[in-house]
Amino acid sequence: MTFDARLTELIALGAATAANCAACLEHHVGKAREIGLPAEEVEAALEVGRRVRQGAAGALDRVAARLGMTASAAAASAPTACTARGCCG
Repeated sequence: MTFDARLTELIALGAATAANCAACLEHHVGKAREIGLPAEEVEAALEVGRRVRQGAAGALDRVAARLGMTASAAAASAPTACTARGCCG
């Protein structure tokens, strides 16, 4: 199965937002404009990414609280790749 350019860029926009990747977001906003995606669709994809990111941040805050840490301390001590669970790569 292959996605068309429109769907690919909408997914990439949401993923870049959820991942907090400014470079990816800039790239994919440019690609979205290049292929003529309407601003309303771009904003909808960004909103999905924001909700995913907020959900992940809330989950991290709950784990940090359970571990007796602040969320910022938990984030600072987290490995860059979650090899135990495979969630990041």
